[in-house]
Amino acid sequence: MSGSLAGQPWLTDPATVRVMDALEAAGGSDCARFVGGCVRNSLVGRPVDDIDIATRLKPEETLAALKATGIKSVPTGLAHGTVTAVADRKPFEITTLRRDVETDGRHAVVAFTDDWGEDARRRDFRLNALYADRSGRIFDPTGGGLEDALEGRVVFVGDPYQRIEEDHLRILRFFRFFAWYGRDEPDAVGLAACADHADSLSRLSAERVSKELLKLLAAPDPRPSVAAMRQAGVLDRLIPAVADLGAFEALVDLSDDPVLRLSALLPDDPPEVARTAAGLRLPKAVEYRLAAAAEGPLAATEAPVLRTLIYRLGAETVRDRLLRGEAASGVTARAALALVADWTPPRMPVGGREVAGLGVAPGPETGRILKAFEDEWVAADFPDDGHDERLRRLASQPI
Repeated sequence: MSGSLAGQPWLTDPATVRVMDALEAAGGSDCARFVGGCVRNSLVGRPVDDIDIATRLKPEETLAALKATGIKSVPTGLAHGTVTAVADRKPFEITTLRRDVETDGRHAVVAFTDDWGEDARRRDFRLNALYADRSGRIFDPTGGGLEDALEGRVVFVGDPYQRIEEDHLRILRFFRFFAWYGRDEPDAVGLAACADHADSLSRLSAERVSKELLKLLAAPDPRPSVAAMRQAGVLDRLIPAVADLGAFEALVDLSDDPVLRLSALLPDDPPEVARTAAGLRLPKAVEYRLAAAAEGPLAATEAPVLRTLIYRLGAETVRDRLLRGEAASGVTARAALALVADWTPPRMPVGGREVAGLGVAPGPETGRILKAFEDEWVAADFPDDGHDERLRRLASQPI
């Protein structure tokens, strides 16, 4: 099977041309090829966000080549052969061909090589081991990457057990790439290897795990992949108290937000959700959002009640709980969601200055009056008038 990327705009973009010209001036016409995501995505009609380049040049030679042509370079990972070039404000990650010398499941010691096949054999999946020259001609050293990409298969390069032992994160990458690029059923041999190595996920940093998980959940339809993760015993390793998948599967049709999708995998138990989120080392803002959503699904309700909830909890929390409620019940929350999107909570119309104007000395009494005012104002559905009268009445009430 053959293929070509000819006609891809990024191939002939002036920034790309500048970088390739610089590398080839130092190492010859076959010293650099595009690799990985830019090749894969171009083949399957997906957007190309990042351009990675593999090169026979050693890292110091890459740096010199870029400097000689006035292209900014950043030594982002010299120990692993990686230099980032910045041309016309566009980054290009350039990595020397390499092979693994030693791995421990998390980190690798590499040696540089000039053999494209060796470089391909250390990669994770065959569809990620595709290379292309600047004309768009594709090279497929593993012999299966091109067909995998076009047919929607995610297959490990070589022995999946060895690939996973080299880097345990490849378990999650298997499911993530299946969510984004796979069709039909996941590769059986790869799935079995992931299941057999599920225990090794505990050796990974929580940050690496959560990053992969959220990328997976951002896929257009992550449901088959999540179901496969549960089948392999991987999902329960990440989320011990995983909820029933029914609500998650329904929510996927309602929202493409990966954090909200994650919340649907969690129980309606804020303390348990907080423990899971902390275990995944999620950012605090995400942790708080998940805990708030776990207060329970919210059914569509009267507009004044919704406005009160938005004012008290915030629009994001109310939207999350409404969507979770719709996923759980099947009852549409379209009107309620529209109100959440369109209504902006007003600012409280009075403050300490107005209370002081009534002769109340600053202190706890001011706070009591303002709290009572706010409660009445919210309960009355945020009226635009009557503030002075309400404030005077509350200020005159005995403590």
